[in-house]
Amino acid sequence: MSSSVKETFTTPEPAGPSRHAQPARPAQPAQPAQPGGAVGPVGPAPAALAAKVRMLGPTMTRSMQRVAEAVAGDPAGCAALTVTGLAERTGTSEATVVRTARTLGYPGYRDLRLALAGLAAQQESGAAPAVTADITVDDPLPDVIAKLAREEQQCLADTAAGLDAAQLDAAVTALSGARRIDVYGIGASNLVAQDLAQKLLRIGLSAHAHADPHLAMTGAVQLRTGDAAVAISHSGRTVDVIEPLRTAFDRGATTVAVTGRPDGAIAQYADHVLTTSPARESELRPAAMSSRTSQLLVVDCLFIGVAQRTHDTAAPALAASYEALAHRHNPRG
Repeated sequence: MSSSVKETFTTPEPAGPSRHAQPARPAQPAQPAQPGGAVGPVGPAPAALAAKVRMLGPTMTRSMQRVAEAVAGDPAGCAALTVTGLAERTGTSEATVVRTARTLGYPGYRDLRLALAGLAAQQESGAAPAVTADITVDDPLPDVIAKLAREEQQCLADTAAGLDAAQLDAAVTALSGARRIDVYGIGASNLVAQDLAQKLLRIGLSAHAHADPHLAMTGAVQLRTGDAAVAISHSGRTVDVIEPLRTAFDRGATTVAVTGRPDGAIAQYADHVLTTSPARESELRPAAMSSRTSQLLVVDCLFIGVAQRTHDTAAPALAASYEALAHRHNPRG
């Protein structure tokens, strides 16, 4: 059954508050003073602003979405507006504008306004547009190649811009020291789960990815403190992923969620949440294609982090697995 069908099922109700308080996000450092004594914006860099809007827009209220869409669509025009002017332009309130700025990672509207000015300057310098046209049924293959390449690049850039390094570091620490690691994913997300488990296995860790939700639950009940579980679900609502993660969470394992919806049900049972970019869906490009690209980036970051952290054992394990399989890659005489 496809992941899109699975996600129409009812998500289990949360059992209560999270076992652990979520780690505090690191405070954004103040930006260095600019020539003339001006202070740069605090918050995401201008280049990351559009990615933040695309990533967080679906989680915002409709009024906040209007503000976010306005600043992403016309950064130069919005940078020239006061908080009152932007509220009037979007038909919202000053409080909504400020809340939107904070949701995007800025302490206040002043910092968002400075970032908008920086983004406008970058666009004037000739940077490529952030979003490409959808693939149509009549597109020749060269256009398909170009559009897909641009879309994948944008997806990777958005995910990198929104990935919380502190959460990633904590997840890497948990996986590096885990006795056992279970990875959950259904449909396209299971392909990513299998990829992560196989990579971890090659560096000597005990990692398993279960495509069968019954086996996932069977494995989850065996986990305990000192183990880790990674759940991959773009929507954050896939029941067959949430249930084993919840079980692992209740058993005391450290849990990690890789999701495009950090406000989704899956986050209630995750000690660490790694956010992927939102999936753009069209007639010929299902959401699973976009989500897979961003998920693969996140699990590659996890793998490299763990390999670095466990290098003394990972390097010999990689060498041994390569040697064991080398004869299978040589042409037979």
